[in-house]
Amino acid sequence: MREVRVALLEADVALPVVKSFIKKAKAKAVGTEVLKSINPGQMVIKVVHDQLVETLGSESQELNLIAVPPVVYMMVGLQGSGKTTSTAKIAKYLTEKQNKKVMMASLDVRRPAAQEQLRVLGEQTGITTLPIVEGQQPVEIAKRALQSARLQGFDVVMLDTAGRLHVDEQLMVEMQAVHSESAPTETLLVVDSLTGQDAVNVAQQFKERVDVTGIVMTRIDGDGRGGAALSMREITGCPIKLLGTGEKLDELEVFHPDRIANRILGMGDVVSLVEKAAATIEKDEAEKLALKMQKGVFDLDDLASQLRQMMKMGGMGSLVGMLPGVGKMKKQLENANLDDKLLKRQLAMIESMTPKERRNPKLIAASRKKRIAAGSGMSVQDVNRLLKQHKQMADMMKKVKKLGNKGIARGGLQSLLPPGMKF
Repeated sequence: MREVRVALLEADVALPVVKSFIKKAKAKAVGTEVLKSINPGQMVIKVVHDQLVETLGSESQELNLIAVPPVVYMMVGLQGSGKTTSTAKIAKYLTEKQNKKVMMASLDVRRPAAQEQLRVLGEQTGITTLPIVEGQQPVEIAKRALQSARLQGFDVVMLDTAGRLHVDEQLMVEMQAVHSESAPTETLLVVDSLTGQDAVNVAQQFKERVDVTGIVMTRIDGDGRGGAALSMREITGCPIKLLGTGEKLDELEVFHPDRIANRILGMGDVVSLVEKAAATIEKDEAEKLALKMQKGVFDLDDLASQLRQMMKMGGMGSLVGMLPGVGKMKKQLENANLDDKLLKRQLAMIESMTPKERRNPKLIAASRKKRIAAGSGMSVQDVNRLLKQHKQMADMMKKVKKLGNKGIARGGLQSLLPPGMKF
């Protein structure tokens, strides 16, 4: 339980929540029967994991779309939490996944270019935004957005309200006025997951004044392990509905309590990793590579293809963070300097080669290395490192062919490693 307490505190869970959680988990763990195939320690972790999932909300909650159109979503939160970007992300999600006709309207008349920012995001996503009328106040804009949406047959209207650097009375009065005018089906509080303990206080204050129905957590891909999600759910009682997993407009996920529970305990998030891979890896490319692997062939074109897929999936840091056991290796990973620029540099070197060189790396002699280095802005040593890395991968592919599926099954991953290297 001491280890669990440390894991929760490291994940930035609020101390009162940690104490309450440990108490509940301990009460459930004492007297639980241990199954024959596992030890008591593992059983305790299972109890803790189940309690985490239960606290976070036993199942994911979809956005409420059951209302007379247009359904109104009101976005609230502090300045800089990612409200405007989240508005565009949700609008894109509803358009593409739910097949809804969405209109976005910016009610932020204080932050310079806030309305313009939403208009640009609307152009990027192909989603309609309410035309900007200079001098109109938030309540008037909300009224105009609803009228316009009704006349044009929109399914959903998203109202992006103004934020402040801190909670103040003027902000709350303005939001309450917009809330009573628009009567939203969902009032979504956007919170930066890296805000830590203070995010919970902010959530409480918003909930008291504008009846928050759900929480959208942004920057969940940062180095906070999702502990703020547990604090939020426990203290405010509001369900977490969506997670912003990156800067791009398609990086939005439905909240899954079990996956966040795994992240908090440092067990990784393999399901999200697999889903991310399924969404980004091109099937034809994967099948082509699989056939080459069976033949024991792996050239520099294949390496380039793998590098591009990794970059599509968010780079090395994003992928490694989802793997189990990574929480224990946090310091080693920081020292390893997993820089995504490395992937771009390696790709630049491969793209500086001729098609013939990529297919047959043995052709790359000293003079060719100099040309490749100059063409990619790298050094000859960098080219040598890339070729060495490719050779190791090509040797592994040959081993895959030689051993076959049965040989790998018998020898495990150890059978693919060079002699003397332990897995």
